Amino acid sequence: MAKIPSSAARDAVRDTVPKMIEVTEQVLFGDIWERPELSKRDRSLIVCAVLTATYRPEQLKGHLQRALDNGLTKTEISEMITHVAFYAGWPAAMSAANLARDVFAANP
Repeated sequence: MAKIPSSAARDAVRDTVPKMIEVTEQVLFGDIWERPELSKRDRSLIVCAVLTATYRPEQLKGHLQRALDNGLTKTEISEMITHVAFYAGWPAAMSAANLARDVFAANP
């Protein structure tokens, strides 16, 4: 299993919920994200769509960056947000759009 780099978000709560962070790094990122049945790109698209639909902006911002890093384009992310708006609601999609704008601005 590859060593999973820490993140600022996980490090901020590592002392508060150490087991949760351990499971996140070992199971979620160490196993689930590494399964070959879906590409990391596809997994990012799915996660961003779910986080948009369930209005999880705190988690979405980091996953939008991960999505770009995993090969999704800004256009594809924009299209996902537009598509999700019709299934999950306009307010959730508009919140995601504002987060995406900030992430896109940081990734010219």
